Amino acid sequence: MLPDFEIAYRTLQSRDARFDGWFFVAVTTTGIYCRPSCPAMTPHRDHVRIYPTAAAAQAAGFRACLRCRPDAVPGSPQWNLRSDVAGRAMRLIADGVVDREGVDGLARRLAYSPRHLRRVLIEELGAGPLDLARAQRAHTARLLIETTAVPFNEVAFAAGFSSLRQFNDTVRTVYALTPTEIRRRARGRRHAGGRAPGAPLEPGSLPLRLPRREPFDAAGLLRFLAARAVPGLEEVSGETYRRTLLLPHGDGVVELTPRADHVECRLRLADLRDLATAVGRCRALLDLDADPRAVDDALARDPLLAPLVAAAPGRRVPGTVDGAELAVRTVVGQQVSVAGARRVVARLAASLGRPLAQPSGTLSVVFPTTAALADADPALLPLTEARRRTVLALAREIDDGRLVVSGTADRDELRARLLATPGIGEWTVECILMRLGDTDAFPATDLGVRRALRGLALPDNAAAAGRRAEPWRPWRAYAVQHLWAMDS
Repeated sequence: MLPDFEIAYRTLQSRDARFDGWFFVAVTTTGIYCRPSCPAMTPHRDHVRIYPTAAAAQAAGFRACLRCRPDAVPGSPQWNLRSDVAGRAMRLIADGVVDREGVDGLARRLAYSPRHLRRVLIEELGAGPLDLARAQRAHTARLLIETTAVPFNEVAFAAGFSSLRQFNDTVRTVYALTPTEIRRRARGRRHAGGRAPGAPLEPGSLPLRLPRREPFDAAGLLRFLAARAVPGLEEVSGETYRRTLLLPHGDGVVELTPRADHVECRLRLADLRDLATAVGRCRALLDLDADPRAVDDALARDPLLAPLVAAAPGRRVPGTVDGAELAVRTVVGQQVSVAGARRVVARLAASLGRPLAQPSGTLSVVFPTTAALADADPALLPLTEARRRTVLALAREIDDGRLVVSGTADRDELRARLLATPGIGEWTVECILMRLGDTDAFPATDLGVRRALRGLALPDNAAAAGRRAEPWRPWRAYAVQHLWAMDS
């Protein structure tokens, strides 16, 4: 949803970086589109056009500003909040569905006809699914051009283009530079920063910068991930989180380190076609597209939460890189401690996970696929009989395609399907939805939440907790993170 033009123009005049990614500003006299915080001279209002997405600006014939790099901004927080068709479509496109399955595949997942879907997206986002996917391909291509020495024909294939010509034409249209010129400029920047131009990177390793909004509670995120890190699958060392990834075209390893104004990301991928998907999942894991000021301002209005917000501004809701893995791990964690659940998951990963072709330090396996879990000898699942039946039923439903556990799923439908699975209750469902990006999920029966509420001298039964949490909507998931931190 676009802001009022006057509000958008005042934001442009003030160069307010908080709105980067919310909308894009195009200038008719230059043919360029920018982020709202672009340091260039503010154009006259008569020459300004406002677009909801970079793809919409590109479809209107504008090219990306080389100074502010508007394609390298955090995503709009709307996609965390919106569970409508447009929001789900954006999350699916970011996960690479159009590149893998085409527009028809995207439409099938959303239960729309391709024509109707295109009409909805143009109305809501200013661009159709092909234009949205094209903008993502262009961004992925730029990342590969700038950070690797991979030949351009391989870059084109990895970024999802159907031909080298289409790749060249798109890059020139979007950036007003050829791929060769983009790589030459990137080498010049690296040389100026101390790296020899063209110096080879570790094979398959990509160094990236993931933009974010401030404030950012990196310490809280790392504590959460460290407490749940499964040996062989993930680890936290100092201020760096590392884990293995199960991606559509192969395995991967990611290393994420918060820095002063971004998150440093190093990816090692078996197949470069997984780059955009891996980046999107890492952003979801760290909740990098959130609007922390809006969340903090809303929660701080409650006198009980205000001190917690002041102590940890910019707290994020940890997400996931794999919905199926999250669902299984959440079921395993029912009615056991975090440490106990971690031990069980470690045994599952060691016995049923696929070894990495190239281990990376202590990381050696990817989480078991739902197919491996569904076909597993029950004796290999170190769980109670009831919990074992639930894990097996869940794995079979996901593997058969009857259940899609993903941030791209319809949340109401997912909630209903999960609750219909024997052995899964409200706590499990709310915890899963919370980490899939539902900002309003609230596990009212959680023991940590209840202990924190008692510490605040509040009733801790589920009904009372639910009533007390009403003013925190639509940010109850963030309130839960504050309460959990209070209880830890």
